[in-house]
Amino acid sequence: MEEIIKGDLVTRIQAVKQKSGKSYNQIAEETGLTNVYVAQLLRRQAQLKPETAPKLRAALPDLTEELLIQMVKPPLRSYDPNLIQDPTVYRLNEAVMHFGESIKEIINEEFGDGIMSAIDFYCSVDKVKGVDGKDRVVLTFDGKYLPYTEQKSEDMVSVSRIRPQGNQ
Repeated sequence: MEEIIKGDLVTRIQAVKQKSGKSYNQIAEETGLTNVYVAQLLRRQAQLKPETAPKLRAALPDLTEELLIQMVKPPLRSYDPNLIQDPTVYRLNEAVMHFGESIKEIINEEFGDGIMSAIDFYCSVDKVKGVDGKDRVVLTFDGKYLPYTEQKSEDMVSVSRIRPQGNQ
């Protein structure tokens, strides 16, 4: 089968979603996935796992076998550099940049020297009412903590395989 260009594939997948009339939240509820992960799947920023494909197809019956085959392949996770010009994306970037140093310090205080994984990572967007009764956006970033390791040569497996004991 000829490889489909990502942009064309995303356009076709998004047309299926639009035709369904369902929101990301509805599809998430039907598939057991987070709303952001569903959006990532439908934008080809995440790989559809074979065991999840039947649930997604049940939620979006117009997904063709051809589209599902493409969605199960590992995606090219990329983005348009012009995306930062979108006001929502720009404000998200601005918020992370503004609060980033403080968030990093708290992660270091609570966990030690390390980072939050963006691979073993869950993300959701929720809507709540604030104390003033106005709508508020709640973004949840739920990532596995990954500590930095002290790089001791004795723990480096590849070195022991490349240079067996006695040949160092």
